[in-house]
Amino acid sequence: MMSSKVSRRQFLSYSLMGVGGFMVSAAVMPMVRFAIDPVLQAKTDGDFIATSQKVDELTDVPVRVDFTIKDRKDAWYKSDVSNTAWVYKEGDTVIALSPVCKHLGCTVNWEGDNHKNEFFCPCHAGRYEKNGKNVAGTPPLGPLDEFQVQEVDGFVYLGKTVPNTLV
Repeated sequence: MMSSKVSRRQFLSYSLMGVGGFMVSAAVMPMVRFAIDPVLQAKTDGDFIATSQKVDELTDVPVRVDFTIKDRKDAWYKSDVSNTAWVYKEGDTVIALSPVCKHLGCTVNWEGDNHKNEFFCPCHAGRYEKNGKNVAGTPPLGPLDEFQVQEVDGFVYLGKTVPNTLV
């Protein structure tokens, strides 16, 4: 039988490799966690916000519906954010359009400044048809975004905005 003794040089080499490996792993682990953490977060894409608008009260004329997103997280801050949508019924389908103009982000109004059956942006005279389609020859380059909509207990619930599917 041979006895395998560890020399002083080997002992120091193993010790340095162990301590160095520990230090490298301590520095790398937060970076790995930072890279992987977004994948592990729970998705909230399906969240819908309750509004005070009853579905039965909707007609084919768009009405302004205000709603509040509670505890919206923006970096380190949580706050309540007020938002608006133009909501109406087309047959039995509830449609909700974003009021944000696609030109420079101003707020559009329904039938503003003598524009009947159109959304009108007062900032630069942008116009949209009732379904959100931008009127050719006016500043907006695209249609108004559309909110995802659900009906819960007779009330309108609004989700995230999506590109307009009506035009």
